[in-house]
Amino acid sequence: MTGFDPALLQQLPLFMAAVLVLNATPGVDLLLTVSRTAQSGVRAGIMAALGINVGCALHALAAAFGLAALLAWSAAAFSLLKWAGAAYLLWLAFGMLRGAWRGPVATSTADAPAAPPASAAADFRRGLLTNLLNPKVALFMLAFLPQFIPAPSAHKTLAFLSLGLLFIVQSTLFLLAVVLLTARLTQVSALGRSARALQAAGGLLFIALAARLASARLD
Repeated sequence: MTGFDPALLQQLPLFMAAVLVLNATPGVDLLLTVSRTAQSGVRAGIMAALGINVGCALHALAAAFGLAALLAWSAAAFSLLKWAGAAYLLWLAFGMLRGAWRGPVATSTADAPAAPPASAAADFRRGLLTNLLNPKVALFMLAFLPQFIPAPSAHKTLAFLSLGLLFIVQSTLFLLAVVLLTARLTQVSALGRSARALQAAGGLLFIALAARLASARLD
């Protein structure tokens, strides 16, 4: 690829190591992937992870073509997206806490209809919106990726997009590994109370993340 000039190639090992550390840092995306997998299985976790990374791709494109600069420049735009993101996190937290409070629904007959699980599209949309409604992701792309683009590079936009693609590929693989690990741990451990505890802890953490997002300032 034209964007991978020799100077950029020298930055790749450090870039990939930094991305791995960032992916492994607990946050909204990681928590959502784990919680959806534990609650609804591998398919739900995979679709949430794919939605998250499509959101990352859109943020990377926005940053590459200057749209993220609007968030960095406009306090009103940043605040609007920030409060929308915080409200969405609170909505997710409410759903998780409600599920933890109610617990699994016991049925008296074997043929009693079970509550339908969330569709693949719903889990994908949940991951996508969680990521898109976080303005810090856009600003992160705008601040993080350029650090690994050499100043003399003649194709900075292409280099930015190339690094963004590598970021998304690694993030996708990481979250898919998290899904498989979570599913495995869920299979070998008893559900019931542990699943409800996970939902409750996830709901409380989402409330904390919403509060942190709402208090974020445009520096």
